[in-house]
Order: sequence, then structure tokens, then C-alpha cells
Amino acid sequence: MTIFLKANWENIIMANYEIDPEILLPYLPKGVELDLYDGKAYVSLVGFMFKKTKLFNVAIPWFGTFEEINLRFYVIRKEGDKWKRGVVFINETIPYPIVAWMANKLYKEHYTVVPTRHEISNKKNKQKVNFEWLLNKKWNSIYVEATTESKAMKNQSLEKFIYEHYYGYTKIDEHNTEEYKLQHPTWMVNEVLDYKIDCDFTAMYGESFSVLNTTKPEAVFIAEGSSVAIQWKRNRLNFDNERR
Repeated sequence: MTIFLKANWENIIMANYEIDPEILLPYLPKGVELDLYDGKAYVSLVGFMFKKTKLFNVAIPWFGTFEEINLRFYVIRKEGDKWKRGVVFINETIPYPIVAWMANKLYKEHYTVVPTRHEISNKKNKQKVNFEWLLNKKWNSIYVEATTESKAMKNQSLEKFIYEHYYGYTKIDEHNTEEYKLQHPTWMVNEVLDYKIDCDFTAMYGESFSVLNTTKPEAVFIAEGSSVAIQWKRNRLNFDNERR
């Protein structure tokens, strides 16, 4: 299978918010349903580093390393006897217009472009990771202070639920959905000691998500990350003959 994109995803911060499922329904692609944890729906504000990015195994000069900030939620789809657990992106934010244009043009993704920056430091047994993005002349941020010692995620934990979704789903229109697969190993995680989130969710993601401005995340995680591959071929799911 041809690999479209290969990159290292590193220092992956997830700030996870319980949310009213009704808020997510307009963004839900046809053919999938919300994936719940203990009966709750979640959205995650994510910050991480894209590094060593390659398209069709060709390195991208000058644009191979950058920050990404995204807001995503979790879905599940049954195919025969198999359950596929995936994510849907409300928005993905990066600093380079050419990369965003390519993703939006080829795959009808929801990339936007704003200035971004980061600061990552490791001292003794502690690491500090901060991602920032400029919106309406204000720097928003997601910051984590964590241990440098890594550990495996516990089975059945919220942490494992959040990180281990290996499919992506994109809403093309009311009847068509695209499905793609992400390839990466199970990630190791670090214990979060402190965090700070300064995000204008209304300006960034719309009025539907303004409730997050006054909502405390249920949990904040950070994973070390790994090399990630995304296949070129996407599965187009058509539901023209089905009722909603």
C-alpha cells in the first residue's frame, strides 16, 4: 500500500474535555457513531511537533518540521464483525499555507494557517513542553510539565482510549465519508505534573465550542510519540441510499 505521508509526531499533548454529544452531531460523518468512554463523549485539544515530514517518501524542504494544533473527537464504525475506532478533526492548525492547501485540496480536510511556535526543555527528570498559536493578535497556548520517565498506558484507561484510535474519518458531504488508516506503534506516556491551557475556543473553533472556555479538562496527557504513516488510498463510503 502506497504511503502518502510519513513523519515523526513528538511531544503529543492531549487536553481532554467531556462535552455534550449534541454539540458534536453536526460534525459527525455519515456511517460512524460517537465513541464513548464510560458513557461520556470527549473532545481533545491537541498540540504536537511534526518532524521529518515526507510526502511519498520525499522530504519536504523548509516545511518538514512544524507545530500542529487540532481539536478532535472520537468515533467508531462497525465493518462486518470488526469495530474500527477513529477520530474526526474539527480543525487542524499549522503554520505553512502550502502544506494546508495540499491537505485541504487532496482530502477535503479542515486545515487553517496561523503563526505557531514552541518551546521544549528537559532538565534532570522533568520536561516542559509549550505550544503556542497566534489568533486575533493574541498568543494561545497549551503547556505541560511532565516527567521524562516514560511508561506504558494502562489497559481500559482514559489515556489509552484517547490515544489509541487508528482510523481517521472526514465528512465530505451529507452522504459521503472518507476513511483512512494511521500506522504507528502504541505510544509511551509521561506523568503530567502541571499544565496550563490558554485557548479562545470560540474564536478558534466557533460558537459551538464556546462552552470549553469555561470547562476544566477532565485529564491532560502527554505521549512521546513515534514515526507515523498515513496511506495514500482512502476508502470512500457512500450512503446515498440510506436514511439518516
